[in-house]
Amino acid sequence: MKTLNQVKVGETVKVVRLHGEGAVKRRIMDMGITKGVEVYVRKVAPLGDPFEVNVRGYELSLRKADAEMIEVE
Repeated sequence: MKTLNQVKVGETVKVVRLHGEGAVKRRIMDMGITKGVEVYVRKVAPLGDPFEVNVRGYELSLRKADAEMIEVE
C-alpha cells in the first residue's frame, strides 16, 4: 500500500482508496479527491508539510496527515 505522502515531486498517481472516517473523509472528498482521480504532486514544503498537488485542474495544498489517508497506485 502506497499513500500520497510517499509520492515524489513530479509524479502522477491514481487514487485507489480513501481511509479515515466521517468529517475528515468527507472534507477530502469535497476537495475533489475521490476514487479513480489522478493527482499530480507539484511540490512539497521544506519540512514535508504541506503538499501542493494538482487535482481536476486546480491546485490544492494538503497536510501530511491528510495525505497519509489517501491510498494511491
